[in-house]
Amino acid sequence: MKKKTFRVSGKLIWLSSLFLGILASIPKVAEHHFNLYEAIVNSAVTFLFSLFVWYYNIITFPAYASRNVAAGFSIARMVKSLVVGLIVMFILALIQQYLLSHLDFGPVVLMVEMRGILINLAFYLFIHLLYQGFQNQQVGIELERTRSDNLSAQYELLKQQVNPHFLFNSLNTLKYMVESGDAQTVPFILKLSDFYRFTLESRKQDLIKLSEELKILHAYMFLLKARFEEGIDLSVNISEALYNSLIPPFTLQLLVENAIKHNVVSLDRPLHIHLYSDGGAIVVENTLQPKKTPEASTGLGLENINQRYIHLLDKKIEILAGETLFTVKLPVIHEDHHH
Repeated sequence: MKKKTFRVSGKLIWLSSLFLGILASIPKVAEHHFNLYEAIVNSAVTFLFSLFVWYYNIITFPAYASRNVAAGFSIARMVKSLVVGLIVMFILALIQQYLLSHLDFGPVVLMVEMRGILINLAFYLFIHLLYQGFQNQQVGIELERTRSDNLSAQYELLKQQVNPHFLFNSLNTLKYMVESGDAQTVPFILKLSDFYRFTLESRKQDLIKLSEELKILHAYMFLLKARFEEGIDLSVNISEALYNSLIPPFTLQLLVENAIKHNVVSLDRPLHIHLYSDGGAIVVENTLQPKKTPEASTGLGLENINQRYIHLLDKKIEILAGETLFTVKLPVIHEDHHH
C-alpha cells in the first residue's frame, strides 16, 4: 500500500505565521519612539522563522505507516527541531543586525533566540497534535479498507468453497459409480459429506490448524481420485512440527483446484502435485502441462489466498511459474503470530 504523506493547509501555515509576525511587532508599536522600519524587520524575522518551523516539521514528520502508529511522542525529533531552529534563528538575527545595525547585537540575539525556542516548541506540539489526528484518520481509513477487503475475500472464498461446478462433477461421478455398482460408492458419499461438512464448519474461521486443513485436502483428493483415477497424484511431505501451525481454511484445496483448472489431467499425462515444507514456507508444486484450450480465468483464486495472507500476517504468498513446474509458497503462520 502506498504511504500517505502528512500535509497541513497552506492557508493555516501562512495566516498563523503572519499573525505571529504582527504579534511580534506590537511591543515596538507601544514604544514611545516608534520606528516603523524596525517593526517591519522584526515582524519579517518572526514571520519567516514561523514559516520555516511549519515546513521543516511537516517535511521531517514520517509518512504514515501502520507499524509506527503506537510510536508516540518523539523527544529526539523535537530536540533536533529545536537545534535546527536555533541555527536558523541565529542566521535571521544576523540578517536583522545587518538591517538594523544600530541595535546592540548581544541582547537582540538572546531575545530572538528565546522567541525562536518558544515558537518552535509551541508549533512542534501543535503540529504533533495534527500529526496524531492524521494518523488516527489513516488508521480509520485502513481499518475500513481492510474490513471491505476482508468481506470481499470471504465472499469470494465462499463462492470457491461451495463450487457448483465441483458439486455437479461429483454428482455425475456418483451417478456413474452407482450405475456401475462400484464398491467405492459408499466411501465416496461419505467423503463428499465430510468435505461439505468441513466447508460449513470452517468457512467462518480466519485460520484453522494445518492438520485440519490436510483432512479437508485428503477428503477432496479422494473425490478427485474417484473422478480422475490415476490421472492425478498428490504427495505430502510436511514436517509434523508444522501440523499445529495455522492456515486460512481451504487454501490447499483452492491451490489443487487451481492446478486442475489450468492443466491437463489424464491417465496419459497424470498431473503430479507435491505438497511439502521448506523452512518458513508450505510449498504446493504441480507439473506444468497447460491445456490446449485454457479455461477462462479471473485470477481470483490465487488473489483471494494472497489477500487473506496480507490481512492476517502482512505477508504475501510467493508464486513461481517455471518451464515445467508451477509453485506457490505459503508463509507458515504460528500461534503467536495470530491475534
